[in-house]
Amino acid sequence: MPELIAPTTRLHAAWLEARDDWGPGVHEDGFGLRPSDDVDSPAGFAAWVARLVEHSDPTNATETGRIRCTYRWITDADRVLGGIALRHEFSELGHIGYGLRPSARRRGLATWALGQMLDEARTLGLKQVLIVCASDNIASAKTIERNGGVFEDIRDTEHGPAQRYWINIPEPNP
Repeated sequence: MPELIAPTTRLHAAWLEARDDWGPGVHEDGFGLRPSDDVDSPAGFAAWVARLVEHSDPTNATETGRIRCTYRWITDADRVLGGIALRHEFSELGHIGYGLRPSARRRGLATWALGQMLDEARTLGLKQVLIVCASDNIASAKTIERNGGVFEDIRDTEHGPAQRYWINIPEPNP
């Protein structure tokens, strides 16, 4: 049974296995990984996880120019299947970014995880979220549309053409 969990050092080996599934040099969306992060050593991994957890805490100040972001790992039985991140404020990158390791795709996990993060967005008081995906990422576009995404347009970005979708977040049912 999949679940979304806060990043944890307990899953260091499982996270490395997921990274290796992506392959070298491939960007893993949803993990908040910076090129300078050392995730191979236990100390570097712990520092990275601590930064993600701190950045998710609304009581902590953020770095200048950074938007507060909640990070979650998509897991199943202590296997890291992917990551998803919810930016608490508007960003041209979108409010939510996610990625699944190749061996975990085509099982509905991204659709499920995005739905869970929309619930978290609601608890933050967000009424609408922007989600962006590469124009050639048909699977991601379908995931967004399954969660109510309405296509806005395609824009050129530093990573190439990107499709923009808006999702309205309804008030919770009483």
